[in-house]
Amino acid sequence: MKGQPRRLPVGGRIDRTTPISFTFDGRTLHGLRGDTLASALLANGVDVVARSFKYGRARGIVGSGAEEPNAIVQLGRGSRGLPNQRATQVELYDGLVAVSSAGHGTRGLIDAARRLMPAGFYYKMFMAPPMLWRLWEHVLRHGAGLGTVPQGPDPDRYDKLNRHCDVMIVGAGPAGLAAALAAARSGARVIIADEQDAFGGSLLSSGSQIDDRPALAWLADVLRELSTTERVVMLPRSTVVGVYDHNFLTVLERCADHRPTTGSGVRQRLHRVRAREIVLAAGAVERPLVFANNDLPGVMLASAVSCYVNRYAVAPGERLVLVTNNDGAYRTAMDWQRAGREVVAVVDTRVDPRGALPTAVRQAGVRVLAGQGVVEAVGRGHVRAARVAPMDPAGMTLTGPALKINCDLIACSGGWNPTVHLGSQMGTRPVWDDASVAFVPGPDRRMHCAGAVTGVATVQACLAQGAEVGASAARAAGFETAPADDAVTDEPPLDAQQALFVIPHSRRTSRAPPQFVDLQLDVTAADIELAAREGYGSVEHAKRYTALGFGTDQGKLGNVNGIAVLAKALGRKIGEVGTTMFRPAYTPATFGAIAGRDVGELFDPERHTPMHAWHEAQEAVWEDVGRWKRPRYFPRSGEDMDAAVARECVAARTGVAMMDASTLGKIDVQGRDAGRFLDRIYAGSFLKLRVGRCRYGLMLKDDGMIFDDGVTVRLDEDRYLVHTTTGNAEAVLGWLELWQQTEWPDLDVYLTSVTDHWATAAVVGPKARDVLKRVCSDIDLGADAFPFMAYRDGHVTGVRARVFRVSFSGELSFEVNVPAEEALGVWEALMAAGSRDGITPYGTETMHVLRAEKGFIIVGQDTDGSMTPHDMGLDWAVRHGKRHGFVGERSLALADYQRADRLQLVGLRTVDHATVIPEGAQIVADAAHLRPGGRVPMAGFVTSSYFSATLNRAIALAMLKGGRARLGETVYCPLANGSTLAAEVVSPVFYDPDGERQHG
Repeated sequence: MKGQPRRLPVGGRIDRTTPISFTFDGRTLHGLRGDTLASALLANGVDVVARSFKYGRARGIVGSGAEEPNAIVQLGRGSRGLPNQRATQVELYDGLVAVSSAGHGTRGLIDAARRLMPAGFYYKMFMAPPMLWRLWEHVLRHGAGLGTVPQGPDPDRYDKLNRHCDVMIVGAGPAGLAAALAAARSGARVIIADEQDAFGGSLLSSGSQIDDRPALAWLADVLRELSTTERVVMLPRSTVVGVYDHNFLTVLERCADHRPTTGSGVRQRLHRVRAREIVLAAGAVERPLVFANNDLPGVMLASAVSCYVNRYAVAPGERLVLVTNNDGAYRTAMDWQRAGREVVAVVDTRVDPRGALPTAVRQAGVRVLAGQGVVEAVGRGHVRAARVAPMDPAGMTLTGPALKINCDLIACSGGWNPTVHLGSQMGTRPVWDDASVAFVPGPDRRMHCAGAVTGVATVQACLAQGAEVGASAARAAGFETAPADDAVTDEPPLDAQQALFVIPHSRRTSRAPPQFVDLQLDVTAADIELAAREGYGSVEHAKRYTALGFGTDQGKLGNVNGIAVLAKALGRKIGEVGTTMFRPAYTPATFGAIAGRDVGELFDPERHTPMHAWHEAQEAVWEDVGRWKRPRYFPRSGEDMDAAVARECVAARTGVAMMDASTLGKIDVQGRDAGRFLDRIYAGSFLKLRVGRCRYGLMLKDDGMIFDDGVTVRLDEDRYLVHTTTGNAEAVLGWLELWQQTEWPDLDVYLTSVTDHWATAAVVGPKARDVLKRVCSDIDLGADAFPFMAYRDGHVTGVRARVFRVSFSGELSFEVNVPAEEALGVWEALMAAGSRDGITPYGTETMHVLRAEKGFIIVGQDTDGSMTPHDMGLDWAVRHGKRHGFVGERSLALADYQRADRLQLVGLRTVDHATVIPEGAQIVADAAHLRPGGRVPMAGFVTSSYFSATLNRAIALAMLKGGRARLGETVYCPLANGSTLAAEVVSPVFYDPDGERQHG
């Protein structure tokens, strides 16, 4: 990190009255407010900011924005550390701590070994034998050097925000601002986002004029008008990182990364934008020319040199050599000369550049070497000279000896690469444009493109195209637009650029200096030529073989040059070879911003029933079920879980017990066609279900597999209440909405989740009717008046209630549903009413035992997405022959589903009565198969297993191949400790097989 301070005495958009202290690689340096980390490093004479990924070569700053491949830094310390940040996009603030992170771990892979590590060497050397790869994988991952993941929880806050607009404009350069003006004046709602800290794009570092005044004055007027328009949302420091279907965009806003982090406020915010129309005005990135040793610190993009001089008042050297194939780069020579620095020479690869800008540069006394190219940068650790040689008009070969020109800065410009990444994310492949010598966005009616992204090269063209496209987007969104005022610039016309990408070298041997195409991943022109020779003719294959464009910059600088090298090696045109596609994110995005506030307790929020406080006071042991906190059991003094569950089961079977069943999903289905809709969704029949009656139903996926089950109640002629399992409530609602909206939109059906609106107390046991009678006087609870699977409206403890005669325990049971806000009072009143009968609260563990004794399944425990109704013995719940059928019906006819050896639900009774088989245990049919080390053919597995206090024995439910035909057989369960449990195959219904008790 050697060099002299390079801050210019005047100029720039920096605040010279506010010095800033920061640390880089442990060294305390100073910058000014308005600097980026990159401009401050250059101002302090820091040349080397990284070591390259593969060869450990010294690397310096190349660009000034998102295209920067080298200056990748780690920001901050500890849990606030942020890896993989571009110094060119990091705004300087007091106390900033940065560590260069790109490739410092690869110093051991010295440049001298470069010939031993061509493209694809890792595929050939490290993949076999496996032990060798495991060794090298650790070394290579450590050597990648792209930052360290912070340890510990992130203490900062992140946020997400949903937005809608008529026109979303990506990029706030000349074209984007002109588009925003045109769209806003039409009355459209506009969002305009730009990744820089200030709007203006190239105008921020330009000395041009618009409408006979400085471009910055025009910019100030535009920003003033946009900022005072309520319909316009302006998002600086905001990168559009992704574009998805249906005009959905994600925009990452850096809210506090430009100031010291205190932990207060939001650090980053992710805007999720749904736009009617999208205008892509993302600009273009200058393309470097490829020549030997072009990775030396001191080789920079011409536009970056102008940016540092004009915007940050930093001259990254003293003596400049400019190499270009186009007119536009001559502005850099003029900027450099105005800054008081020496332009040693302009090297133009074109034979006779006669445009206005080259002429002006010659008139300023600058030496212009036409028809020549910089064939090699000379120096160790930094540029000390440039070798310049004449070339043939096509730029294919050198025609004379090289001349060494002393300099400390080489600015290069090979044209411009339109920023096509976001258009590519929408699936539109970029197309080659010979006029602009670049890939431009392909035609896509979903996105309007304006400015440099379309290949235009002047501010005048960008302004005109932006105004036209902004108005067009507003009209497409339904707004009327007026003719735009044409802004006029002072730009001279530009001559055509040369389609030259690589400057040849005089030496074509393996010892020739490397010509780097992808600086971040050390991909050279020779690597790409080797890939072509080895058969990788597809651009996608060559990319993966060489790692071209694999870095965090996604090939913003190197891709087009790499494609040009590949095309030449294959003897094809660049347009024929094509380009790779790009995926989100456009630049790296933090996981913090993606998660937003959905972390910790908010990532998996706890849901509490209205009776939660009561359960807590009773010292319930909790179980997490579908985000709900449910009581698992209620231990008394000295009881473990087994004792508590046994006591609760006995109470439910012999007296009265009560469970909080509020967590069951509840979906209110209304509409003239509600019955028809449910008839098509469920395997059973609901269209003819009588009002006031309940029915158990199975919901299948379209593959015929059980998706959910539950009881549905017909509340009125056109109204049903669907109950779902606790964990499946959200998924079932989504499933119903999917079919209603996409398959049967003609049906008059409305779906509303009311899970949180109603709370449920299940009063269970032989004395349940007696308890309920004490608090409910307006419902006849007699067995004949209120039969099993019926529903009644009434009042419980004076509160309006829906009471259902359903049972998941196999006992006489009433499920009392009341509005959630009244639930706790009703629960306490029911407990008081049952006190004389010893009413006992019970939890989910007891519920599991009770339902297993009856052979009732739990979807998701006894099923795993591969079970049909027939497998589970639930054919009685399926009604074939309905007029419109039901979801999954056709799949049930598949031959595979009729096999007799499919897994089927059975019960298991252990031979020794007391030992509970572990859930998930495998089942084998013959103990002889249990020889040590032998392969054991699995006949099935245990899904639920408990000790039944009612039956005084262990019971289990299991899936067994051909199970229903094997009742009475003995099977075996090998255990982890080496022992084996023998069990008899029985009916899954262990208790009250005729259902007399639940009928009361």
